[in-house]
Amino acid sequence: MLDSDRDRTKTSGAAAPLADLGAFPASCGVYLMKDGQGAVLYVGKAKNLRARLRSYQGGADSRFQVRFLLDKVRRIDTIVTDTEKEALLLENTLIKSHRPRFNIRLRDDKTYVSLRLDPREEFPFFQIVRRVKKDGARYFGPFHSSSEVRQTLKRIYRLFPLRHYPMKRCGRRSRPCLYYQLGQCSAPCHGKIGAEDYRRLVDGAIAFLSGKIHEATALLADQMKKAAAEMRFEEAAALRDQIQALRSMTERQKVAGAPGRDLDVIGLHLEGGEVTIAVLFIRGGQLVSRRDFTLEWRLDREELLGAFLQQYYDGGALIPDQVLLSFVPEGNEALADWLSERKGRRVAVRTPKRGELLELVRLAERNAAEAFRKRGSRREAREQVLAEIRDFFGLRRLPLRMECFDISNLQGEGAVGSMAVFVCGEADKGEYRQFRIRTVTGADDYASLAEVLKRRLTRGKREESLPDFILIDGGKGQLSAVGKVLEELELEERVEVAGIAKDRVLSDPLAATVERTGERFFRPGRPQAMVLPEGSAALFLLEKLRNEAHRFAVLRHRRIRGRSALHSVLEEVPGIGPQRRRALLRRFGSVAGMLGASREELLSSRILPASVVEALIHALQERRK
Repeated sequence: MLDSDRDRTKTSGAAAPLADLGAFPASCGVYLMKDGQGAVLYVGKAKNLRARLRSYQGGADSRFQVRFLLDKVRRIDTIVTDTEKEALLLENTLIKSHRPRFNIRLRDDKTYVSLRLDPREEFPFFQIVRRVKKDGARYFGPFHSSSEVRQTLKRIYRLFPLRHYPMKRCGRRSRPCLYYQLGQCSAPCHGKIGAEDYRRLVDGAIAFLSGKIHEATALLADQMKKAAAEMRFEEAAALRDQIQALRSMTERQKVAGAPGRDLDVIGLHLEGGEVTIAVLFIRGGQLVSRRDFTLEWRLDREELLGAFLQQYYDGGALIPDQVLLSFVPEGNEALADWLSERKGRRVAVRTPKRGELLELVRLAERNAAEAFRKRGSRREAREQVLAEIRDFFGLRRLPLRMECFDISNLQGEGAVGSMAVFVCGEADKGEYRQFRIRTVTGADDYASLAEVLKRRLTRGKREESLPDFILIDGGKGQLSAVGKVLEELELEERVEVAGIAKDRVLSDPLAATVERTGERFFRPGRPQAMVLPEGSAALFLLEKLRNEAHRFAVLRHRRIRGRSALHSVLEEVPGIGPQRRRALLRRFGSVAGMLGASREELLSSRILPASVVEALIHALQERRK
């Protein structure tokens, strides 16, 4: 589609790209707004490209972000498509490719997890995952956190004792694990249950997580009757209590108007320059969770909702049978077709006008408004902390975007730079970056820091995306290196900087107690260190920023160490070349994985012949010593 569409691309290269609307086609397609250097600022789709671009003309839209975008646009390219669905898919591809700064980007404070179960296995079990894949398995969720999903698993294992671990891992044990003794695992790894009985447990767990509680209750009732008939009265009483608890929980969580349905209900709250979106998850007629997003209000309401749905469900979210909205988004039919294609069966995108489904949409809107209110309270608190940082350092502006840089190396080799980013006082992990040091040899932190800062700020100057404040993990030496970079790039007036040095012990052999200086801060032109009050919110935020930069650097080195350790061991073994090393890495993951593998597992992988397996086992045993 792309090659043929490029031939139909209409380009406007005039200084005022929206002036000649006749140059744009009146059919559906995608448009790309570009700056003077050809960088893509915004990607959008429209049923009628000419009409959409006319809506930008004349400055009718008073939103600051839109006017700021149009001031930078120097050229608009269009790609014509045959259908709205093609335009939607192409827009998604171009956004991923160009990452335009003016398209919406979802930010969510929480990490959500799901449960995965592959029914094709003989003895399926649950796995906690963070991404949903189209791999034939069943996924349940989302859950707010790992702790929440583990609590759910505990409840499931008490009701339906499925296995906890992979069969190979459990099969290496001489007897069933402790979970079997506790009655929370049926131990199929040691033949304690047949495939047919185990499948009934799986069906009960699936029914429980799918909200079909009556089916799960019926399975438990059968177990209770069987236990009572066999005079296992304590077990029967425990099953009776579980059934009652299950029914009680169902009555509390049941959502009127959505019996047995899987729905996502989406509500919006628009105020000022922000949009808060609340997504209510209803599974099997039960309200199981909620998720909130905050976006900048850069698009029309209908276009914004369509862009959100596309980006949200393309990010691996579970797609329900129905999506309920408060108004019709742009390209609603194309969006429904795209969701149906991704799910593998029909997905309805509806805007209810009356009844209980409309009440669910209004409930989602109230949740979005409440999330905005709470976020507003947190925002005010964060602004106070940022104002405290501004006053403490004597900054010219509020440090809305703060970046911290840290240089880390492994015994003088493999130096990397890390950048952590806080926006409005909150970590923005999507903006974190790691830099491989290119021009510096050895452990020269000053030169490495200068290289990283120069690369970051040069790009930021070109893209007009600069930080308000830079925090350096270090003292006066590192601060001096940063100052030279700012001077070279003529950014001393635009970007302000400070250094943070760890606290040190005051040396006084006669003192009764050990005293520390606390975290010390340094600013250009100030010879003396500055100290924030212990326990202050500003100190906590700056320490958190510094720790994030350090953590991000250490994470990179752990990966490098793991790969180098694996390769160093394997390179010592004759008969293991690059191709076999890669295969072993894919199969076992790490040296620890290979150390935990038995001789039979190494042989059954069919990666190495028997003689090389013996040599590898010997090398691993030597490493263990």
